[in-house]
Amino acid sequence: MRTLFVSSEIYPLAKTGGLADVSAALPAALAGQCTDMRLLLPSYVPALDQARLTGRDVDLGEILGFGPVRLLGARTPDSDLPLWLVDCPALFRRDGTPYQQANGADWPDNHLRFALFAHAAARLALDRAGQDWRPDVLHLNDWQTGLVPAILAAQARPRPRTLLTIHNVAFQGDFPGGVFPRLGLAPWLYSPDGIEFYGQVSFLKAGIRFADKLTTVSPTYAREILTPKRGCGLDGVLGTRARDLVGILNGVDYSVWSPTHGLNLAARFGPQDLVGKEACKASLQRELGLETSERAPLLVFVNRLTEQKMADVLPDAVASICRRGGQLAVLGRGDPGIEARVRAMGREQPGRVAVRIGYDEPSARRMKAGGDFSLVPSRFEPCGLTQLYAMRYGAVPIVSRVGGLSDTVVDTDDTTVSTDTATGVVFDAVDLSGLLGAIDRAFALFESDETLRQVRRRGMTVDFGWSRSAVRYRELYELLAGTSDRAPEGRAPSIADAAA
Repeated sequence: MRTLFVSSEIYPLAKTGGLADVSAALPAALAGQCTDMRLLLPSYVPALDQARLTGRDVDLGEILGFGPVRLLGARTPDSDLPLWLVDCPALFRRDGTPYQQANGADWPDNHLRFALFAHAAARLALDRAGQDWRPDVLHLNDWQTGLVPAILAAQARPRPRTLLTIHNVAFQGDFPGGVFPRLGLAPWLYSPDGIEFYGQVSFLKAGIRFADKLTTVSPTYAREILTPKRGCGLDGVLGTRARDLVGILNGVDYSVWSPTHGLNLAARFGPQDLVGKEACKASLQRELGLETSERAPLLVFVNRLTEQKMADVLPDAVASICRRGGQLAVLGRGDPGIEARVRAMGREQPGRVAVRIGYDEPSARRMKAGGDFSLVPSRFEPCGLTQLYAMRYGAVPIVSRVGGLSDTVVDTDDTTVSTDTATGVVFDAVDLSGLLGAIDRAFALFESDETLRQVRRRGMTVDFGWSRSAVRYRELYELLAGTSDRAPEGRAPSIADAAA
């Protein structure tokens, strides 16, 4: 099964969120199932610095008037998978993130950057790069790859089959309709039945409209995006593809996210030996300038500072947290206005609240290892990896009942705690009142040492590794390639599955 996995982020070469983690771990898991897996990524500066270049470069010719475009042959630094970097220095060799300038503004030519990326993927898929390698399936990810199926739709058959994974339907890659002539697409594609979306060009709609199959990153989110409330305007288009839409839960690479190997931690620990977690909490409190106290429940928020993640509510919740004797540690970046309010929150509560604007993996691991609870109160959440990482590190998740959060966290219930199944605190009303009620329940749980220990251990032992989900993706690849007539099972793993 020859598969080209196309993504705008792959950890550790480029990361702004969970897409990078998935794009690293899932191909590695599939390669372990005898899939001929190759990856495609833009040649960002950090990717050039970290990838192991092989010198086997390929000239793709001119694309969209940007001169010669090359594929740089490489291998990933961790999993050693074959990788091509799409090299167009004018578009990708820049400071900043894959999508934004250093000042936080989007790159004004993102439509050209990811149109060129899509054309490069299509040329490689059609074996027009002279590699004598043609994929059976292209696995595409999010709006940045959405034009690939549209480009292929205008090509003569035969062509590879395409699968688009929607990691977050809120990010659609919408641009003014006037940019369409610069995208190198067949004229007929700019129509309501094509990629036009209320007078704009929508890269995500292009993928939804023309990909052979669609997946989302959790079963619940697959149902949610078919509704006006969660479909972000694309629910109608998605509804026409409902038969081709499957929800497959994301997984975790436990070789990277585990407290047992102690990477970047003050001490190692596991579900049967939590002494090291106590050491990690004390170390984190010292690192962040918090009062060192075993009896102060420490809540950590490691996520984007956006309204989606309910980061805008944190400043309103902090007084109640501190009044109850709790502590709050925040790590993330995002909306400048929310960042400013969160910074002020830290200044107003020294010793009780610590704020770090930015993100790095070592700090994220230390926060989860040292935290008693992990706040993941999203207003919507396609899957979420934060709560999965937190459970493995013994930071009991406090989550809203949406998307993948509801697929992965079992509520303790505020009256009867079942430690046979409970792994976290789940709440329904995604507002300040709902969040404070969940925090109250978490603080009550903290007061019961043995119950907290059992809930914590249960979360640390459930298995949300990639093995089961990778099997479902392989089944879908086989269905697309015509080597199987069995449709993949799209349900979420039960807690019984995860604990097996």
